[in-house]
Amino acid sequence: MLKGILLVFFGACSFGILSTFVKLAYHDGYTLGDVTGAQAFFGAVILWVLFFFQTRTTRYKSKETIIKTPWWKMILAGTCTGLVSVFYYQCVKLVPNSVAIILLMQFIWMSILMEYIIFKKQPSGLQFLAIILVLGGTILASGMAETSIQTMSLKGIGFGLLAAISYAGFLLLNGRLGTEYPPLQKSALMITGACLLIFLLFPPTFLFDGSLNGSLLKWGLIIAVFGTVIPPLFYAEGVPRIGTALSSILSAAELPVAVMMAGFVLQEQVSFLRWVGVTIILSAMVIPNLKYLKMNTKQQA
Repeated sequence: MLKGILLVFFGACSFGILSTFVKLAYHDGYTLGDVTGAQAFFGAVILWVLFFFQTRTTRYKSKETIIKTPWWKMILAGTCTGLVSVFYYQCVKLVPNSVAIILLMQFIWMSILMEYIIFKKQPSGLQFLAIILVLGGTILASGMAETSIQTMSLKGIGFGLLAAISYAGFLLLNGRLGTEYPPLQKSALMITGACLLIFLLFPPTFLFDGSLNGSLLKWGLIIAVFGTVIPPLFYAEGVPRIGTALSSILSAAELPVAVMMAGFVLQEQVSFLRWVGVTIILSAMVIPNLKYLKMNTKQQA
């Protein structure tokens, strides 16, 4: 149980520190195409190497599964991941890091809305409450209550909301598509799809123009490890140990970690009122899962 909790917690923290490294890469003069391309390329390479190494082990070979979902569907679904990176990293470029992560967290209510529209899954009363808390918490956590919205980049806010929509779409696809694949193979296929999309949008000139001789190699590897390698592997191992409800609650660690990194590393001003907003959004993630968490605790008892 403790091992599962730690794996999911550190997986969420890994996501939380990601945007800070992206901001630092921008400070070194690299472009959106450089950062997203390097992350997807190195992430895909690392995941495929790990997967092929795994296939050589006796333990993996003994677990034969019937693959029903075509590999190309997994690659196509991975384009959602690529869109998240493109939109989110562009948002990070235009607005403070702590605001960007708040905008991304709007996937909470967007995913509920998507499930209702696409799968006709009626939201519960607690989910409606969560939506209200997220919207209210966003006003405080983003600083909109303290400064005029005209001082923020509307373009950056738009990219942040597009990233949230893409992330909500990724979660829906990831939970319903290719569940029979081994976690490493599934992650590798989806990141390959993200890589192909990003290379279509931004030709990978960084592979040939000498950018990798500078700090891009360092930032690309760091962002790839924390964004496309650690989280899916830790989640794949940790979630089955502790259940979906507790995993969803622990995943909320991404938000305060991102805001803390913005304050301590990037020296962004994070006021007490904004921390109140962060707390409200965290509560919005916890409340809809309380019922399932109690049921899981009773079953284990």
